[in-house]
Amino acid sequence: MKKRYEGDCTTILVGKKASIDGSTMIARNEDGHEAIGPKQFILVKPEDQPKHYKAILSKLELDLPDNPLPYTCMPDATRERGIWGEAGINSRNVAMSATETITTNARILAADPYVENGFGEEDIFTLVLPYIHSAKEGILRMAKLLETYGTYEPNGIAFSDADEIWWIETIGGHNWAAIRVPDDSYVVASNRFGIDQFDFNSPDCMYSKGLPKLIDDYKLNPLPNGPLNLRKIFGSYLTKDHHYNNPRVWYVQRYFNPKIEQDPQDGDIPFVRKADQLITPEDIKFLLSSHYEDTPFDPYDLASPNRRLFRPIGINRNHCAHILQIRNDVPSELAGLHWVGFGPNSFNSFVPFYSNISETPTRYKDTTGTCDMNNMYWLSCNLALLGDANYDLYKDSHTKYLLDATASYRKRIQDADKEAMNMDDVQAYLETVNREQSEDSYDRANALLQEMMEVGTTHMILRYTQGD
Repeated sequence: MKKRYEGDCTTILVGKKASIDGSTMIARNEDGHEAIGPKQFILVKPEDQPKHYKAILSKLELDLPDNPLPYTCMPDATRERGIWGEAGINSRNVAMSATETITTNARILAADPYVENGFGEEDIFTLVLPYIHSAKEGILRMAKLLETYGTYEPNGIAFSDADEIWWIETIGGHNWAAIRVPDDSYVVASNRFGIDQFDFNSPDCMYSKGLPKLIDDYKLNPLPNGPLNLRKIFGSYLTKDHHYNNPRVWYVQRYFNPKIEQDPQDGDIPFVRKADQLITPEDIKFLLSSHYEDTPFDPYDLASPNRRLFRPIGINRNHCAHILQIRNDVPSELAGLHWVGFGPNSFNSFVPFYSNISETPTRYKDTTGTCDMNNMYWLSCNLALLGDANYDLYKDSHTKYLLDATASYRKRIQDADKEAMNMDDVQAYLETVNREQSEDSYDRANALLQEMMEVGTTHMILRYTQGD
């Protein structure tokens, strides 16, 4: 068996009544095993979708349906470990983010062991998104795959359309549970089994057919006399969770609900919350880039003895990030926005691209396996590397860059929303807008790099003030 790479990601889900513009948003960092993991942003056409799928990391093989939809995708650039499609929006404005590696416990693995040659993170996205027409349909296809082939690892996967967000977590090798995220709420997941309160009789909950019996037969519930809590039954409560997983949930909820007092190490922080105010893509960008700012746990606070106590959300192993936004205030042809961030999030920007396209911009599509400053992945990695070397020196430059860049991206989308439906070929027009976004983002990132180099060279150790 080849080595498998678990993704150490952070997910944020925002219902349509919890967002500032009535859109649904599902977002996630893809954090890889290694710091460098070149990623692409591509459009997969039906003729390019495999008809027979063969996994790289397991012996899984299966035939796929013959009617795939086109979809955006963020795969590995080299494909050495498989596709790892990660995130995208299909032509029916259904979005999928896969996957958030989660935790489990020995009790459920004894009852329902993993399937060595089942499917995993490498495969899930490619096997599901092209064949679904709603968020709920995504749950049903995932369920069929789990029950048929099984999985070799635990994962959480998000689906959204214009109306609903659904979240599914795998349980053991074949079982699963899913919840519909309330429209007025948000969710944050951080590499741990997240679903807590669960009602087998609710239309907003779905689950594998034998799950209630499995819990009873194997005596899996440590709280049999209380409300059903799936995290208590199937999840973990480890020391690692206290430092690696729980604090990230705490920080996001601290941002959205500052009046609620919680312990960053608490393993029972609620999975679903209502924010104190409406949530924006900029909020999500900040949080997916965050490192416990304004707390004693910020790694850049060199004076704090606790700066290395907790694992931050924004780290060197951010390979890419996305916000998949399905809007309700524009025609369906314009509804899908796939926001893309490459490399460590500390010094990048998230760029919104229309998903109703037949191709993606070259600087985001043609990522190479080795450093090439002509594409956005490698440029973003260089910005992060330089910025990390002296965060305080460069942070003001990045703050101004991010403000100006995001305003520019938003203005371009606002103008395009007004013009697009007057065009003879809407899709071709949106592709032009995306190319403009791409070049704008590339030019602004290059300008930031130039500014950082000019500022940084004056602070090099190898300097001397005499000019001759």
